[in-house]
Amino acid sequence: MESQQKVIKKRGFSLDITLDPYNRRVRVDDYLGDFEKCMAEAQKAAVGITAEKLIFKARKENFSELITRGYLCEGMLDQYFSGSDCFFFAKYFKNERRNSDKWVEEDQILDSVLSLQHNNKSPQPPAGYLARRAKEEDSGQLAALYRNVFEVYPVPIQDPDYIKKCMRSGTVFFIYEFQGDIISSASAEVNGKYHNAEITDCATLPEHRQFGLMKHLIRKLEDYLAGNEVFCVYSIARALSFGMNAAFYQLGYGYRGRLANNCFIFDKMEDMNLWVKNIS
Repeated sequence: MESQQKVIKKRGFSLDITLDPYNRRVRVDDYLGDFEKCMAEAQKAAVGITAEKLIFKARKENFSELITRGYLCEGMLDQYFSGSDCFFFAKYFKNERRNSDKWVEEDQILDSVLSLQHNNKSPQPPAGYLARRAKEEDSGQLAALYRNVFEVYPVPIQDPDYIKKCMRSGTVFFIYEFQGDIISSASAEVNGKYHNAEITDCATLPEHRQFGLMKHLIRKLEDYLAGNEVFCVYSIARALSFGMNAAFYQLGYGYRGRLANNCFIFDKMEDMNLWVKNIS
């Protein structure tokens, strides 16, 4: 079940909303007008697909309104809205979705990550590894890579047609090849309206993970984004993954919170950490 993004326009307000039945959630990505009506319409949409979680990407001006309506602030992204901060609020509709049995373990992983030295430099990969921007004709190999790395994923990234659709809508993939095969990839999903981008779809085959390829791919994505005047760069990483969280921390990203039971990824529903960086 692929998620559906839609704009709801009614008298006095509008919502840019994502209905995501696969992950059993609804997310408000943008809004305008009467905020009381925005909250009511968003909750109606969540009930309509039997969502277990409703997420608001909110502005600072609406912080207290969401708190007084029982929403929980789970994190933030600096300068997300063209220089203004974004706050991630959530309302839960099931106890099981709110509660995380891995939270203490994830705190321990985060503590280990934050104790690392910042290290923005990585050794170049050995000869034979080629980095480049991916093209549509790479979609088959990319889909195969994601099938090998992720048992489940919040979007149908294992489908070549879905990858082509993402590329045509402005998502940029950078890859590493080894002996003609794509063995590592990461993408940037660009929000042109607010000049931000999400680093996502990060995957490397296990036998190639010792060379720090992902750090190099993230830097290449940052260079591309900065050249296109996208300066707020963020990522939502599996809280249980020491490697991915360490990569973002060592590249200068700041930790900004954890989204409980946010989506299906790797092999189950997981908590996700927020990381953000200003690359201007």
